[in-house]
Amino acid sequence: MAKTTRGSRKYQVLGLMSGSSLDGLDLAFCEIQVEYKPDFAVTHSEILAAATVPFSEQWQVRLKNLPEQNALTFAKTNTYFAHYAADLVKDFCIKNKVKPDFIAAHGHTIFHQPENFLTVQIGDGAALAAKTGYPVVCDFRTHDVALHGEGTPLAPAADRWLYPGYDFYLNLGGIANISCKVEDKFIAFDTAPANQVFNALANLTGAEYDANGTLAAAGQVAADLLNVVHALPYFSANYPKSLDNTWIRNQVLPLYFSAQISLNDKIRTAVEQTAAQTAVEIKRVIDRENLPQKKRRMLVTGGGALNGFLVKRLRELCENTEIVLPSHLIINFKEAALMALLGVLRVENQPNCYASVTGSKYDSIGGAIYQGRKKII
Repeated sequence: MAKTTRGSRKYQVLGLMSGSSLDGLDLAFCEIQVEYKPDFAVTHSEILAAATVPFSEQWQVRLKNLPEQNALTFAKTNTYFAHYAADLVKDFCIKNKVKPDFIAAHGHTIFHQPENFLTVQIGDGAALAAKTGYPVVCDFRTHDVALHGEGTPLAPAADRWLYPGYDFYLNLGGIANISCKVEDKFIAFDTAPANQVFNALANLTGAEYDANGTLAAAGQVAADLLNVVHALPYFSANYPKSLDNTWIRNQVLPLYFSAQISLNDKIRTAVEQTAAQTAVEIKRVIDRENLPQKKRRMLVTGGGALNGFLVKRLRELCENTEIVLPSHLIINFKEAALMALLGVLRVENQPNCYASVTGSKYDSIGGAIYQGRKKII
């Protein structure tokens, strides 16, 4: 249970994140302290231990193909994934000698269709709580989607409470998303496919990913392919907006796979599309929100922040914007730390999904709670 001292509470939470790049399960054991002064505030946060457990080839195939499977297979996988995650949690806790107050789990997104009022992340919270014994907070997106929101990005909660002080925040995961604080509200949305496309193309060489952007750096931009991808309606749409993994697989990846150019040129073009679209979206936010023209700082995290060539193109294309790379711990585990924070906000009954970001009817407190062997609220 959280420790209470003079109006403050300190939580030790294990955040779990599985992203669309299918590289593995991120686990971050975080300490988060909150206070009421009298208004709520997060006064301290720290990642105390973290690890990424790569998915086996079997799990990668299973997760990738699940959207096309039948209902029974979906239901089984939802439960099996929770039991699988529970085993990884147990190993992590034993290895690091930690006992979290609770687990905050994102699950793995299979369907994301806010236009149809649905978003689904597998990883049954009840099974995870039952097998680990720890309380579990999960299912962070569905309440916002039910309120006519996009249900994503969730990142602005971390940008507000854990990493304040920047003008923009860019997370380069399987999908790239950007956040910006405008006066007393946050704006955030998915900008473009990122590692999900880079990795799929690099896989054709037998590599898991394009290490440091070496393959992309050896290629040339294919202007015709770039123009075709940029012409997809999503990229010219105004925010709020969000991307679905299935849409990327069905609409974006076939354009790269079918292009009659070298593999290096395909990856180079994909990197250019992500970087160029980021620059476009930064300008879109500045223009729509009437922000003053000034030098800006953008914190860049996620696996793509370790792609040196992608970061180089971002620095070249994002005018008047300083690209800031934090420690590798934050780059790799910001999203898992975000899950821990979302869990704390849920337990404290504080908003963790913002209407200004998602377009929902109002700010919401998302997350289902499974108490486990002890209660957290």
